[in-house]
Amino acid sequence: MYRTIAVDGFRLAYERTGTGPAAVLLHGWPSDRSEYRDVVPLLPTVDVVVPDLRGFGASDKHPVEPSSGYSAEAQARSVIALIEELGLDRPVLGGHDIGSRVAQAVARQRPDLVRALVLTPPLPGIGERILAPAAQQEFWYLPFHQLPIADELIDGSPDAVRRYLRHFWMHWSGPGFTLTDDHLDHLVSVYAEPGAFTASIGWYRVGAGGLARVVAERAPQPAERIAVPTTVLWPDHDPLFPSAWSDRLDQFFADVRLQHVDSGHFLPLERPREFAAAVAAAAAPSA
Repeated sequence: MYRTIAVDGFRLAYERTGTGPAAVLLHGWPSDRSEYRDVVPLLPTVDVVVPDLRGFGASDKHPVEPSSGYSAEAQARSVIALIEELGLDRPVLGGHDIGSRVAQAVARQRPDLVRALVLTPPLPGIGERILAPAAQQEFWYLPFHQLPIADELIDGSPDAVRRYLRHFWMHWSGPGFTLTDDHLDHLVSVYAEPGAFTASIGWYRVGAGGLARVVAERAPQPAERIAVPTTVLWPDHDPLFPSAWSDRLDQFFADVRLQHVDSGHFLPLERPREFAAAVAAAAAPSA
């Protein structure tokens, strides 16, 4: 494990393996860089860098105002600095869950640094559909994460962290997939440190994953769409993001390819071969 120089006072922990064209893989919640544990070995001819985002895993977790430390733009600043510090030549950015939003922010801020995107939901275009009763039954945790009682009930308590994380990993996973006990033990070990759970939900408290943001999101002018070539892997069995919500991608991405995958929400762990294949194809010199 390595650590970057500080950006806004945050240092990122990361692992780097392989040789060849570069890729940076960004994880989601509730996870850390171990989310790509089965993807990385499938990319021996790619220079793969897998960081923990701010507030996660072994990266810094500072008790700062979420809008200044944990927004998509703030997370993107650290990823951009990581790319520049390591001298990566236009890497592919892979992103899942929160990592998907951060990768999109990087592509908007610095498209010159990015060769291609490989993304899973969430993606823009959901709009008002997130307010439907069925969707609201799934997204109850968004307003819960805004409340101080979330910290009081969960932060620093290994038993509470285990029960809370296990709920999401069981409910969001697709048919036939179960998170291994050793992986859950690892996640509990990093999320149960005092302040770690609170840091992990800083993303939600700044509104980066909030309902108002999703509803208010409007398609940009065609010239303002993300121009970086993008592959979207959309799970068929994700209770959060139904496949029907993939219908507006071309309003937000100028060059997008959609692939439906037989998976639940945690696609990099549930279908590592499909994710790795998409990264390898995007990183190939002829891509």
